[in-house]
Amino acid sequence: MNNLPKVKIGIVAVSRDCFPESLSVNRRQALIKAYTDKYDATDIYECPICIVESEIHMVQALEDIKKAGCNALCVYLGNFGPEISETLLAKHFEGPKMFCAAAEETQNDLCGGRGDAYCGMLNASYNLKLRNVGAYIPEYPVGDAEDCAKMINEFVPIARALVGLSKLKIISFGPRPLNFLACNAPIKQLYNLGVEIEENSELDLFEAFNKHAGDARIPEVVKDMEAELGAGNKKPEVLAKLAQYELTLLDWIEAHKGYREYVAIAGKCWPAFQTQFGFVPCYVNSRLTGRGIPVSCEVDIYGCLSEFIGTAVSDDIVTLLDINNSVPKDMYKESIEGKFDYKHTDTFMGFHCGNTCSKKLAFHEMKYQMIMARALPIEVTNGTLEGDIMPGDITFFRLQSTADAKIRAYVAEGEVLPVATKSFGGIGVFAIKEMGRFYRHVLIEKNYPHHGAVTFGHHGKALYEVFKYIGVPIEDINYNQPASLPYPTENPFNK
Repeated sequence: MNNLPKVKIGIVAVSRDCFPESLSVNRRQALIKAYTDKYDATDIYECPICIVESEIHMVQALEDIKKAGCNALCVYLGNFGPEISETLLAKHFEGPKMFCAAAEETQNDLCGGRGDAYCGMLNASYNLKLRNVGAYIPEYPVGDAEDCAKMINEFVPIARALVGLSKLKIISFGPRPLNFLACNAPIKQLYNLGVEIEENSELDLFEAFNKHAGDARIPEVVKDMEAELGAGNKKPEVLAKLAQYELTLLDWIEAHKGYREYVAIAGKCWPAFQTQFGFVPCYVNSRLTGRGIPVSCEVDIYGCLSEFIGTAVSDDIVTLLDINNSVPKDMYKESIEGKFDYKHTDTFMGFHCGNTCSKKLAFHEMKYQMIMARALPIEVTNGTLEGDIMPGDITFFRLQSTADAKIRAYVAEGEVLPVATKSFGGIGVFAIKEMGRFYRHVLIEKNYPHHGAVTFGHHGKALYEVFKYIGVPIEDINYNQPASLPYPTENPFNK
């Protein structure tokens, strides 16, 4: 993943001046040891300048963590804490921040050794609200050294996504295909999130592609593609063009990312793309996504934004799929019923033509795009990577500026089942508990498009916190609710 920030969290301990400073000093030292014993020590930086008790200390600590290159902050209440200074620190730190607090260690020292940080967290949260400062506060933010180390480690992927978003540029090519209003993308919310966007014509891309004809680097890229595809290289005749296109995109990124550090692409892939470029871009999209540069299909701007967030949270390859088709009843009865704990309506197939990285497919072959080939010569539809998606845990999610230009999100954890799809494209049999109700009362009711981002693993907890931190209203961060918890729009008389 070469398109993501490295998070360095500055840990600043604070102390209220009527409590023993030694409580915060000793507890901070224990916290640092607990973290470095179990997690990556390069994730954190211990601010040694002072224990923050005053506004002057706050300025000193802020300068120190900035000088150390910290791009995230953890305010650690070793005791009750100075509510003004600690929240001013959060206010003036430019980057994601979290708060956590020390628990009392032993019943044998509840007089001189009592810190009351349990109480101090309440005042900290109140003061954060007074100052309109957003911060991540763990679900239960009070604990011993090991507990707080775990909280900070869980903040790492959240902070990585937030830092990445603050320095992200989305590059798009071409208007959406006809009849794809579902991927409409009001860009105002991108700016609200701090994301830049560069919108280009597909003619600009075509011109750049033609200028890369005969590029001396093409044979080396072709060789790399051949090694990746192996026996699945069923369309070798198109590899040179695909290599030319890959180099075009990579060079465009370097020439156009400007002052931003991270990039995602929303690309055009049909209907004129095939006839003019002479191939489909699916395989190239999969390769760039595999390097941590998400490329969405059909100029889906919020799709590639979602993919980038998923990449940052999971620190792994993601994909973008259509929530595509139902699982036939005979397939369910033969391969799922009685073998897995899912109802028929919990299952569906996630599909896209061939943009999923080969590392996330159980098997793969370079083929032509069957749907497009129904109306076009097969030879201009070559370039799609087909195969069943690898079984295992997944999280299906999306951040979206919907038709009313409001920011919304959903998150649902599930799995890809080890069931042969017997179909085409990059595709898998997905199972999410109560998917049928989620499909009706979230995806349909709240007007989400058919594209969803997928991480390979359960990352719902971190994604939920990212969406909450960036300002998605709580009522608009939806998930697949259990049967015991009806949706507001659900008919109570359904049987």
